[in-house]
Amino acid sequence: MTYLMSAVLGFVQGVAEFLPISSSGHLTLFQHFFGMEEPDNLFNILLHFATLLAVCIYYFQDVVEMIVEFFRGVASLFSRDPSHGNPPEARRLVLLIIVGTLPLFLVLPFESKVEAFGSNPIFVCCALLVTGCILFFSDRMNQGRKTARNATLVDVLLVGVVQGFATIPGLSRSGCTISAGMARGFERKFAVRYSFLMSLPAVLGATLLKVIKTVQAAEPLPEGALPKYLLGMVIGGVVGYFAIGLVNLLASKGKFGAFAYYCWAAGLVFLILTLMGWTLVPAA
Repeated sequence: MTYLMSAVLGFVQGVAEFLPISSSGHLTLFQHFFGMEEPDNLFNILLHFATLLAVCIYYFQDVVEMIVEFFRGVASLFSRDPSHGNPPEARRLVLLIIVGTLPLFLVLPFESKVEAFGSNPIFVCCALLVTGCILFFSDRMNQGRKTARNATLVDVLLVGVVQGFATIPGLSRSGCTISAGMARGFERKFAVRYSFLMSLPAVLGATLLKVIKTVQAAEPLPEGALPKYLLGMVIGGVVGYFAIGLVNLLASKGKFGAFAYYCWAAGLVFLILTLMGWTLVPAA
């Protein structure tokens, strides 16, 4: 892997992980049409860890408050005099994220089958077109008012089910979950905030599974790879941080659906190229 390739992969990860355009779908298409090599397991782990840090830094106050309230909530369960009344917003947000993450456990047995869809560029292109349709209608939903204080467990459970479906390559996780939140009446900024905070346990869990597989495989680190890996990681984290800000800005202005036109264009162009048997790199 070259420094340029590391930088490109970091940029793609940072942009596509948070913008509603499907990072897995873009990786598949880039590999098929541009001959971009698939990153090895360790580099893939570092890229996902970088985007995980981007969310933690952007929502630093939320993350700290949720950690504190999680332990306070656990302590109150064993207290002889547990506090009554409405729990703090951060504590309730922890509960909402836990419930929203539960449907992902139903996807785990089918993980390999779901990942297999990513090897089919026609399927990925069609999924991108579907993502575009979801985004297009998201802006046409009525402005919701639900936040962490009044969103229900049913609301977040349904958003979590959508997140499970969005593991399909070509479907954008952020696009689907933010749109699902809006459909359930979430206030737009809260829909974005909840989607990205809900990604933390999902990305952390997926990263830990990859770490276990990498350790079991005992893959050696390629010589001179560390600085290249760090370059991709830094670029992915920085670009991801600003991508989160862009999504928040566009969602608050009711322009979240603007990404639909990109998904339609990319999906349609690459679908036509695939059906015609074209690639943008010569065959080996």
